[in-house]
Amino acid sequence: MENEVKKEVLIEINNLKLIYGSEGDSILALENINLEIRRGEFLCVLGPSGCGKSTLLKTIAGYIKPTGGSCLMQGKPITGPDWHRGVVFQSSTLYPWMSVKDNVEFGPRMRDIPADEVKKISKFFLEQVKLTGFGDKATFELSGGMKQRVALARVLANYPQVILMDEPFGALDALTRNNMQKLIRDIWKENNSTIFFITHDVDEALSLATRIVVMSKRPGRILKEFNVGFTHRLYKDNSIEVMYNEEYFNVKNEILGLINSQIEE
Repeated sequence: MENEVKKEVLIEINNLKLIYGSEGDSILALENINLEIRRGEFLCVLGPSGCGKSTLLKTIAGYIKPTGGSCLMQGKPITGPDWHRGVVFQSSTLYPWMSVKDNVEFGPRMRDIPADEVKKISKFFLEQVKLTGFGDKATFELSGGMKQRVALARVLANYPQVILMDEPFGALDALTRNNMQKLIRDIWKENNSTIFFITHDVDEALSLATRIVVMSKRPGRILKEFNVGFTHRLYKDNSIEVMYNEEYFNVKNEILGLINSQIEE
């Protein structure tokens, strides 16, 4: 039964094409993207800078409308942003005039969830992102890593079907980044979340993903998909570092080869 649930397609992208600008001054950003995102998977997207990774995420989020093709959620066209698809960006985009707790509670309050339930939701997710006791702090008092944890809790508080993450750990130092990778992996496993995660870091993708998509240079197309399972081992071992082996390096080298072949001299 669990496998059947995991196979459910949440996001279906068919022949997606996206053009920025108008005729005579237009840029073909994405072309012929076909992709399914299934419930419970951790999908990482890699590719050279400017290949359209963020454009693809924004299209799934509902911020951008496709020029051609379709982007569906559970069979229905995505027509705009929706709390069922939570977004975490590289910068935390928190409301600076609100406390940590108020940031996390904002979404549920907007959906008219009863106040007692909102408090329980906030308490639960602040605990899950390891920020118990920080609820009354102002967000400007927090470090970069802590701000990203608040941003994650704020998204989780809406119980989204899909979490979209655009290089969320890119601005963090190496140690904080490793700790955040472990945190998001633990949350993904414990909540059976579905995550679409953009990164420039091949090691980060290999340590988190159950599937990796590699995109071409602009116009962005999907070059190849890889099914990987290193994240399951890390979760089982309660570790933050991959046990590097021949399988790991073979996949890493193939991905790097694909990306490097797309970078113009």
